[in-house]
Amino acid sequence: MRASIESAWRAARKGGGSDGVSVSARASVSVSASVTVMIAVVTLLTLIAFAANSLLCRMALAPELIDPVSFTAIRLASGAAVLVPLSTFVPEARGEEKTAGSWRSSLALFVYAMAFSLAYVSLETGVGALILFGAVQATMIAGGLLSGERPRLAEWLGLLVAMGGLVYLVLPGMTAPDPVGVALMLASGVGWGIYSVRGKGSVAPVAATAGNFVRTVPLALLGVAIAWASLHAERRGAILALASGAVTSGLGYVLWYVALRSLTSTRAAIVQLAVPVFAAAGGIAFLAEEPTMRLGVSSVLILGGVAAAILARRGDEACEDGPER
Repeated sequence: MRASIESAWRAARKGGGSDGVSVSARASVSVSASVTVMIAVVTLLTLIAFAANSLLCRMALAPELIDPVSFTAIRLASGAAVLVPLSTFVPEARGEEKTAGSWRSSLALFVYAMAFSLAYVSLETGVGALILFGAVQATMIAGGLLSGERPRLAEWLGLLVAMGGLVYLVLPGMTAPDPVGVALMLASGVGWGIYSVRGKGSVAPVAATAGNFVRTVPLALLGVAIAWASLHAERRGAILALASGAVTSGLGYVLWYVALRSLTSTRAAIVQLAVPVFAAAGGIAFLAEEPTMRLGVSSVLILGGVAAAILARRGDEACEDGPER
């Protein structure tokens, strides 16, 4: 997007007089604004899908309507079942690298999904969220730094404020967590961070996500075979797993791959800190959970930190992309 705006300015300057520059400038700014709005909408829809997925997992696993391995297997298989036919109808670039996913991305996706479900039943929700998002932040920001990204000071400050809000949200009632659960949730966070960083190179989000989900199915079946004796699933639990896989995971991850093409790894990591806030709002709206003052304060801190990080870079980009004086 930035390259296209710079090209527009160069073309305008070559075109001659100030009127040409003014018209081209207004056109390029208009296009830039439209693209920015589209990216914001896609990112917001993605975060809502992530939050909805968290609610579905909670509704299925917390009351033990289904075991973690069965939930994950149904989730991944249903995601593949929806995405494969969808990828045949959506026009995308073909024949390029990373077009249809990869085994590395699929392995990261499987580790995230399976480890998350297994850890969920052994950790308190607050502790699990803190460990998960801490691991995601560390993995994605490290990946961004290794690829040459250099976050602004305001982005670091926004990250600290948002993380502080998350800690404030989950701190009450935290007890010493189960070490196995901690290890699993750390693995889940690292897996998701790797999957997200690798998604920035995708040229065909639907095909890539479909290919990644398809590759996780044999891994999920292996997990089912290993845990066969402990499997159980009520009808409601299976339906929740289907919804998680087909809608909030499958389609949600396509949107995420679309959004990642316009986000740095650092910004992609930071915006995900809004997911616990959206999930809490969903719990109030759909699970009759009680709103609290702590939730309100932490939401302001988290969303404020996320906004500060995003707007700081947006302001820098606007200055860099402006016309020469």
